[in-house]
Amino acid sequence: MDITYDAQVNAAYVTLGNEARGLKTVVVNDVVLLDFDADGALYGIELLDARRQLGIGARSTIVVTAGGQSATLTLAPAK
Repeated sequence: MDITYDAQVNAAYVTLGNEARGLKTVVVNDVVLLDFDADGALYGIELLDARRQLGIGARSTIVVTAGGQSATLTLAPAK
């Protein structure tokens, strides 16, 4: 799993899959998009307006836990 954050557009992307082959994007709503690979498995999740969706507010980090391991993701300050 990989998580990236683009402060310029305030978007986060969670990559779950290993290879991006023939991705198909499904728009869930105005701020959540899901990418499925050619086999129909969920490849990634894009969160627009990420700071609000992740409940970050004035904080600059979030902690992500998966598979029993934790990682801290540092986000750029809100503009």
